[in-house]
Amino acid sequence: MIIFPAIDIKDGNCVRLFKGDFSTVEKVASDYLETAQSFESAGAKWIHMVDLDGAKEGRPVNTKIYTDVAEKTNLKVELGGGIRSLETIQEYLNMGISRVILGSVALKNPKLVRDAVEKFGSEKIAVGIDAVNGMVATEGWLDTSDVNYIDLANEMISAGVKYFIFTDISKDGTLSGVNKEQLKALADATSGKCCITASGGVHTMADIIACKEMGLYGTICGKSIYKGTLNLKEAIEYSEKQ
Repeated sequence: MIIFPAIDIKDGNCVRLFKGDFSTVEKVASDYLETAQSFESAGAKWIHMVDLDGAKEGRPVNTKIYTDVAEKTNLKVELGGGIRSLETIQEYLNMGISRVILGSVALKNPKLVRDAVEKFGSEKIAVGIDAVNGMVATEGWLDTSDVNYIDLANEMISAGVKYFIFTDISKDGTLSGVNKEQLKALADATSGKCCITASGGVHTMADIIACKEMGLYGTICGKSIYKGTLNLKEAIEYSEKQ
């Protein structure tokens, strides 16, 4: 299993939100590059980055930050937020981003996702499914739809998507533990057809163990690292054990 330490960017700063609420923004680190380098020193191979401004505005905003991390560390960068076109995906991949995350467009423009997988390959595209009470949320979590998260996942699998990031928004930034029930339901419903990364609520090693025992592809850790409730090096070492 892969551990993805996370950096969310708003107004050029490393921040975390509570349950996706932009009014709860909290600065958690002073320098994004130093933070990324500390993740690399702890043994991380990947980093999960989100352009919160981009998610809200529907376009790339903090591009230099992500390309800096890609250029100045050996980390593979997985990036989401405001990616709405094939042109933007192409630009990010050309800049050294390893995988882009499509969120709102998966629901609103599934053809774009299909086209992206066809053009760039399934290894380069992940779909972020963010849910409230099991229903998919879009536009930086500002809108909630009437589409069930498992239904969207199955639709995206038929479009060729291999990688999914599932976030229970009610857990995000809360340090209250991952939503094991919804993650297991998603894993069972997709039965080995895709690679699922858990996001939201990671608190301690118990969450890492639970995700690995479910056979998940990855786990995203944000606030737990910054608040010190999870030791990143320990989590990575455990996740890489056979």
